[in-house]
Amino acid sequence: MPNHPDNSYSTALTNGRIVLPDRLVTGQALLIEGDKIAGVVRQDELAENVHVLNVGGRYISPGLVDIHTHGAVHRSFNEPDATAYEAITVENARRGVTSLLATLAAVAPISELCACLDFCRSWMAGQHDGAQILGAHLESPFIDPAQCGGVNRKGLRVPADGSAEPLLAYGDVLRIFVLAPELPGALELVTALDRHGIIPAAGHSSARDADLAAAMACGLRHITHIWSAQSSTIRVGPWRKPGLLEASLVFDGLMVEMISDNRHLPPTLMALAYKCIGPDRLCVISDATSGAGLPEGSPFTIGGMAYEVREGVGMLIGDDTTFAGSSTLLNQMVPVLTDAVGIPLVEAVRMVTLTPAKAIGRADQKGSLEPGKDADVAIFNPDFTAWKTMIGGRWVVTD
Repeated sequence: MPNHPDNSYSTALTNGRIVLPDRLVTGQALLIEGDKIAGVVRQDELAENVHVLNVGGRYISPGLVDIHTHGAVHRSFNEPDATAYEAITVENARRGVTSLLATLAAVAPISELCACLDFCRSWMAGQHDGAQILGAHLESPFIDPAQCGGVNRKGLRVPADGSAEPLLAYGDVLRIFVLAPELPGALELVTALDRHGIIPAAGHSSARDADLAAAMACGLRHITHIWSAQSSTIRVGPWRKPGLLEASLVFDGLMVEMISDNRHLPPTLMALAYKCIGPDRLCVISDATSGAGLPEGSPFTIGGMAYEVREGVGMLIGDDTTFAGSSTLLNQMVPVLTDAVGIPLVEAVRMVTLTPAKAIGRADQKGSLEPGKDADVAIFNPDFTAWKTMIGGRWVVTD
């Protein structure tokens, strides 16, 4: 099927299972006009000049939206380099991911993180073939060393030292900023981030529930990868004190990320998050590293530390107890949600499309096949491998 740069054409996708936010639709067509979704129509209503694509019974889904992904195929977004960005975004598009946040890890000085944000800004201003970058997501150096996981501790800082100030100039590109809300100066930084239009997020933290509540009062509204690098209940004298985990499960008003590779979390914990938080606030993310898309056993590095792809995660070489992020991409997580956790398909797809789009304020354009939204569409085989991917009305991946 040809692409039409003038956006004057109409396309109908027929003979598919159309995944809407609340139901599956069969026996109808998804109509696309130019670079926008026109709606779901009966096939006998199609005009004669519409190009018809029979998808052979496959799923017609909104393009997936990954708001927390660090890289793929040996490359990371910490590399301010066109070759790296192209490799990562093309690999994601090949998997049916049409939008993402370029996620930076705290493995570099503030000046280098600013250089990465400068490059991300320039990339967003251009036209590219891979998944569209909607902004950046920074897992900042302002985290608790006790919860740093696979992050190298050497560059960690506290918000009170004032070193975050240069990052506030990137409110046009920086969408999510992760910090530990219990650190000195964290509440002031949360307030500043919110004022600059950057979403403050709690993660890699030993916070108690009171710390999170105080940060929420200052504008914090997002939680990074639930259960991963989060404090839990402790005893203080005779009393139990809830941690960041319990607060993430209970507090309303938070969008919560969950890595659903079936390695970071077992099905029971994923089901608990789903039951407590629900599909309208629980965003599934890949947290993919530069090992994503590589064969089992492949070595790769993050911030000078050596890992290998092992059973869907990046395992620290020489340490079988530590891994840093996933080597599983977002489309591969949908079968985990449906088959291992038991979440209905429509809700599972919502958790990788509309819910993350809502978390970053882009649900008016992305995340569902509603009329007027961007024509970002993925056609999936039954196992959720992508058959074709459309971004902005243009096919970027075809079988």
